[in-house]
Amino acid sequence: MSSPQTHVPSEEESRRVAEESREQEWVGRTFLRELFLGNFLLDAIHPFPDEAGTRPEFREWFDRLETFLRDEVDPVEIDASGEYPQPTVDGLRRLGAFGMKIPKQYGGLGFTVSEYTTAMQMVGSYCSNISALLSAHQSIGLPQPLKLFGTEDQKKKYLPRCAAGAISAFALTEPHVGSDPASLSTRAELQGDNWVLNGEKLWCTNGTLAELLVVMARDASSGKISCFIVETNSPGVKIEHRCRFMGLKALANGVVSFKDVQVPRENIIGEPGKGLKIALITLNTGRLTLPATCTGVAKRCLEICRGWSNQRAQWGVPIWKHEAIGHKVAEMAATTFAMESVSRLASAMSDRGGYDIRLEAAAAKEWNTVRCWEILDTTLQIRGGRGYETERSLQQRGEAAIPVERIMRDCRINLIFEGSSEIMHLFMAREAVDKHLQVAGAIIDPKKGFGDKASAIPSILGHYATWYPPLWWNGMKTMGKYRDWGKLRGHARFIERSARKLARESFHGMAIYQAKMERKQGFLFRCVDVVMELFAMSATVARVRRMIETNDPEAARAVELADLFCRMSRRKVARLFQSLWANDDDVKNKVAADVMGGRHEWLEKGTLDMHFDAESFKTRAITDFRPAETERQRSAAS
Repeated sequence: MSSPQTHVPSEEESRRVAEESREQEWVGRTFLRELFLGNFLLDAIHPFPDEAGTRPEFREWFDRLETFLRDEVDPVEIDASGEYPQPTVDGLRRLGAFGMKIPKQYGGLGFTVSEYTTAMQMVGSYCSNISALLSAHQSIGLPQPLKLFGTEDQKKKYLPRCAAGAISAFALTEPHVGSDPASLSTRAELQGDNWVLNGEKLWCTNGTLAELLVVMARDASSGKISCFIVETNSPGVKIEHRCRFMGLKALANGVVSFKDVQVPRENIIGEPGKGLKIALITLNTGRLTLPATCTGVAKRCLEICRGWSNQRAQWGVPIWKHEAIGHKVAEMAATTFAMESVSRLASAMSDRGGYDIRLEAAAAKEWNTVRCWEILDTTLQIRGGRGYETERSLQQRGEAAIPVERIMRDCRINLIFEGSSEIMHLFMAREAVDKHLQVAGAIIDPKKGFGDKASAIPSILGHYATWYPPLWWNGMKTMGKYRDWGKLRGHARFIERSARKLARESFHGMAIYQAKMERKQGFLFRCVDVVMELFAMSATVARVRRMIETNDPEAARAVELADLFCRMSRRKVARLFQSLWANDDDVKNKVAADVMGGRHEWLEKGTLDMHFDAESFKTRAITDFRPAETERQRSAAS
């Protein structure tokens, strides 16, 4: 089979496709977007949502899931074998775990997003392979886009199957396509009553197990991307390769090819040409699984470090009494509390309905995955050699099978799954400057002529004359605010003041860099980091305030954790603000250009030459391999 010719878009085309796929309109005022604009919308986070998982129907099911995981799922064996045991998958089907978020009318359990993420937090704390299986099916597989954009006939036909355990997968990425959808080359051509698909998809999680696929393909006539439901037993659908990874050894991830695959006309999801927008909107809510599973991992790490640091002694005292370890444990506990607060708040925002979750979901995914990796690294350091040793090896020599090594391998991918950290920063940065682009776009648009720029100046000045000055003088009003927030009042004031400062600094950046702003990723990423810290602080203090109001017995202890976290976060925000204008960005840009131009190739000398030339890094579709090339590769490998 020969795959469709690779489409190489221009920069302008890539930009246009990305902009067209964005949700152009915002549903009301949302917390993070307003934070970027200098507004602290307290009523969006306070009162903090009550704890999910207390509804009797959900609680009963949650307990059954916990029993099933403990008694019938062996994460060590799954990791060692690299496969999902059939009894495990069947058991999940019997529990209805593949239909947690599917409405009851279609055979699902009908759980809220908050209940779903509560369950996934527990699953993630125990076995990342299982959480990946369930998440890929329900968060980005067929159920989510079908719930949001499917017709009633499509829902009646496919959702009951999905709820019963017909595994689904999401097929967007291609060998030549990273995060640039304009490069998508899988083609769909309408022929009579069927669409005919040709192409190849890479890293299709659940793809080797799936009965149903959500496939993004480019309409051969219009050039626009549409979203299709594809049955994997259709003639022409082929699993070309099972991908294997550093962690998540059982991940059913593969390369899937399509050769003249017939897809009924009615199997298109949503409007033709809106496939990419459907994919991105689906991912908004889908991303909420990762903050929850990462919180579960962080809780597990805290449990491991607490147990080990109490038992392990150095120089006559438990190691936690040495500040080098004690400080790490304290930071871990405070950060874990914040991670759970972020996950719960973002999930509850999704449940509200009529709330634009795109920024909160991206921030929760990015912030929690990075914090989780830091906590894992700290956990391995505290455990020392035992953290690096496999749990089976530990058990074989008589020690407890503590899974730090396995958890670390499994969780590294979280910084890449469903949008890498860099892509999440770019996504949030674009949304952060959206209002400025709407107002001042004519000034910074290089395509606009002098006349257009001149005519836009009065309206631009009028907007910023009423928006910018209050970012300074409203600070006088903050002094008397939040008096009833007790020990956390200073942190709440800091969030509000910092939001205004962030808005001012981003405006200054737009004024100075103008059309070059989009290339100033160092500046933009620091702004995004600031807003994510403020989001985490906001979730944390609002949660504690709610605990105090409801007389939660753990409220006093929660205040202690929140106070420490906010102190740490405030120092981080201060450093980020300072580095907006005092940094080494220009020096790094020059050195990067020198390295990529080969001027520092001398630094690579002294290693074993592996012949990693430019040819080695070319990406190719499996279906494009020729026998001669395959033989040459075999010869090179031998």
